[in-house]
Amino acid sequence: MSGGTPAERFALLAEEFGGRPEVTPPGAGPRGFGADALKVGGSIFAMLTRDKLVLKLPRVRVVELLSSGEGRPFDAGKGTPMKEWVVVADDDPLTWRDLAEEAYTFVSARRGARG
Repeated sequence: MSGGTPAERFALLAEEFGGRPEVTPPGAGPRGFGADALKVGGSIFAMLTRDKLVLKLPRVRVVELLSSGEGRPFDAGKGTPMKEWVVVADDDPLTWRDLAEEAYTFVSARRGARG
């Protein structure tokens, strides 16, 4: 995965994850919140918001990323940080890919636990 604009990096993520079972690429499905996000089993695991990668990860992992400076809180415009969401501070494509893999694994496991 090479550099480029945030939209280009996210498009590469979408291409990489798009071939996996139950993954819905951005733009597929109904419009509205999450329409431009990567989903697994209908649940968002990665999205591009204000040119930043936003991921759904376990709370403990979010705290680690915030503490290390690798992430920033995500509040969805409501003023209160969401505990299982993080804005990735690093624009490195490999960091995006690795953290997106963590998010995919986390959301996939949660979906499996629900049925």
